[in-house]
Amino acid sequence: IELQQRARAPAEQERQQQQQQRGEPSCAVLKESAQLELITEGRRVGAGDARRRPESIAMIDFENTKEAYKSKSTLELLRSLLVFKLCSYDLLVDRNKELMDLSRKVLGQKIFEQLMKMTFYGQFVAGEDQEAIKPLVQKNRAFGVGSVLDYSVEEDLTQEEAEKKEMDSCVSEAEKSSPGEDHREKKYKAHRQFGDRRGGVVSARTYFYADEAKCDQHMETFLRCIQASGGSSEDGFSAIKMTALGRPQFLLQFSEVLVKWRRFFSFLAAQQGKERMTALEQKLELDQLKESLTKLGVATKDDIQNWFTGEKLGSSGTIDLLDWNSLINDRTKISNLLVVPNLETGQLEPLLHKFTDEEERQMKRMLQRMDVLAKHAVQEGVRLMVDAEQTYFQPAISRLTLEMQRIFNKEKPIIFNTYQCYLKEAYDNVTVDVELSRREGWYFGAKLVRGAYMYQERRRAAEIGYEDPINLDYEATNRMYHRCLDFILEEIEHNRNANVMVASHNEDTVKFTLQRMNEMGLSPGENKVYFGQLLGMCDQISFPLGQAGFPVYKYVPYGPVNEVLPYLSRRAQENRGFMKGSTRERHLLWIELKRRLLSRELFYSPSY
Repeated sequence: IELQQRARAPAEQERQQQQQQRGEPSCAVLKESAQLELITEGRRVGAGDARRRPESIAMIDFENTKEAYKSKSTLELLRSLLVFKLCSYDLLVDRNKELMDLSRKVLGQKIFEQLMKMTFYGQFVAGEDQEAIKPLVQKNRAFGVGSVLDYSVEEDLTQEEAEKKEMDSCVSEAEKSSPGEDHREKKYKAHRQFGDRRGGVVSARTYFYADEAKCDQHMETFLRCIQASGGSSEDGFSAIKMTALGRPQFLLQFSEVLVKWRRFFSFLAAQQGKERMTALEQKLELDQLKESLTKLGVATKDDIQNWFTGEKLGSSGTIDLLDWNSLINDRTKISNLLVVPNLETGQLEPLLHKFTDEEERQMKRMLQRMDVLAKHAVQEGVRLMVDAEQTYFQPAISRLTLEMQRIFNKEKPIIFNTYQCYLKEAYDNVTVDVELSRREGWYFGAKLVRGAYMYQERRRAAEIGYEDPINLDYEATNRMYHRCLDFILEEIEHNRNANVMVASHNEDTVKFTLQRMNEMGLSPGENKVYFGQLLGMCDQISFPLGQAGFPVYKYVPYGPVNEVLPYLSRRAQENRGFMKGSTRERHLLWIELKRRLLSRELFYSPSY
């Protein structure tokens, strides 16, 4: 099966890479005003019309504080200034957990909760439950900003407790009884020093496996979140994490299998002199492939012939990576999937010598919980966003998400996968999945992020001894983000079945997206390109976009005060770097306060 004619030529790739070489300061350091002409037809859209298709050439000015903060009361502006200032003090951020514990003891639970709601909790969390969040969700929507609901409660574990839970849940019975006898790579094995997956992570909640009943509770929580999203808006998103839905041992093992099979494909491509091609350009000659597999002794000649005797498979005389991936199919027992090619012996070998019946049931329950959530999202009219996680889990998470997309994205985009652009393989992952959606005719849905696990991933790779999966530096990640984004935008331009959320606080990335939309003639009213930021951050990006008619969303965490303290602790850490780099956001807040003072609007309260 040949790629469509629109595949990039090398010269086009070089042009885009040169275009993306420029630096990308975050929204906190960009000092220039961004005014971009966008394709629209009639008049400028106000807050109340934010979800209508714009009808005139709208000018997006990220310096216009009146527009950026028109949804905020003056007290809310003062709270933002206070919180961002506190986040810039190292001592307060480094000791924030101890200080919160001390405040709770000194002030008492009731006063402590009120203090948190007036400061950090009020800035970054929408409320305690589905009912409490409705006013904020409805207010944001009135000003053109939708919601991605995220129940951000986490278990407050010590490091020792987290490490024990991780080791218990990531090591199989076979490995416990006979350590070192199975064909496992160290990257995809649990290591106690990295058992606490919260270490070095500032913007993602973390789940640790306790038992199957706890996974069922997480599923019920996600179901309520989906229901709340459906009840609070007609075009909402809900976020889920795969590690909350089952024992992570399966994700580790399945990830290793997928990576080894892909590596085996690259090995076979190199034998045919195609090692320098991109993932999708590598097309193996079928006759040569069969001969190579027979010589390696991977299977009998008849078995190999049967592998490539299927609908369309090998009909063009070549096999590409998508055809190859389809060989890893769903057999009767899920554990039968976990076989890998051994290049030394030439045999297909089980990743583990044996699986217990309970481990088999645990694998199936994870898949069943995913299925329940996807079906509920369809019923509620809510789009489901599967968050990305660590690289040793991510191949399995992406593959399982893709399988859900193949089932549930046939008529419209319901399931969205997350691509971390700080990974060296991000572009290959995006292009392969887009091509599969094009071949099979379902809606591709993606959220692009830079990534939340960089420091943890780099340290783990260095200490355990495998290749660092992260791009060399921040600029390389910026280029990768823009390259992946540009590929998806071109897919939208040529095939309206693709959809992308640009989840970024980087103002320059937002400007790049708007410019490319303008060049390609992509109207915001088509709802193919979305923008996303965290609640309480970068309002000067979110609200001007929303009021100009662009689909923009805030990630909206919610949960009881005491149970979201781990989330708030990380928000403080993230904002330390965010606010110390520059005073831009505080500067804009001060400008708006002065404007309101001089125009006698100090007691302004938003109306909608």
